[in-house]
Amino acid sequence: MTELEIKTQQVSIQNGHLEIDSYLAIPEAEGLFPGVIVIQEIFGVNEHIRDITRRLAKQGYVAITPAIYQRQAPGFETGYTPESIEIGRVYKNQTKASELLSDIQATIDYLYTLPQVKKTGLGTIGFCFGGHVVYLVSTLKEIKATASFYGAGIANWMPGEEGKATVDCTPDIKGTLYGFFGMEDRSIPVEQVNMIESALKQNNIPHRIFKYPGAGHGFFCDKRASYHGEAAKDAWQKVLELLRNEL
Repeated sequence: MTELEIKTQQVSIQNGHLEIDSYLAIPEAEGLFPGVIVIQEIFGVNEHIRDITRRLAKQGYVAITPAIYQRQAPGFETGYTPESIEIGRVYKNQTKASELLSDIQATIDYLYTLPQVKKTGLGTIGFCFGGHVVYLVSTLKEIKATASFYGAGIANWMPGEEGKATVDCTPDIKGTLYGFFGMEDRSIPVEQVNMIESALKQNNIPHRIFKYPGAGHGFFCDKRASYHGEAAKDAWQKVLELLRNEL
């Protein structure tokens, strides 16, 4: 597909008293387009995440990235230093599943107010902590396609919920889920990847799980030392396949 011309802007999404800073990218062509919500890594809505948002818009999607750390640290974005990882994890551990679900529902509602957006279901794509969050919010009724990249903790943790795990939400997933994991990811043991895959199978959720030999955590991000070009290229094509098929 020929890439489309796009326009981008910062927008604010209202969720009760909270205003969620968001980055929006829209094709400039005529017509209606499916919506896709992009969920950040622990590093905030930084240039890597904005780039993915633009890439999706160029492929014919209205793409939006809400700041999921809006409650903890408005305007937060950082790089990939050890110090950045430490503070990003602090904010991650302050999030709550109920608030994340609420914020993404508000984002869905916002997308559906845009005249360019098809009202027939949306996609999500998330990376790192965002890969965990998109698994969680795949339970929302409007989500028809989920691309979850190396979401640590899905098998044994749920944000802000003691003794719960996000994988337990699997029976409530509404659409198709693709999961992307590096087999050298020290943050996600292979046993946990297998647990996720087993839960999807047992609950008859349409899914595909991709396991990339030699790839570690963050393999899709070309700003990180762990970038794995071959795996990233393949995964992107799988993402576009998912969105084409489901939206």
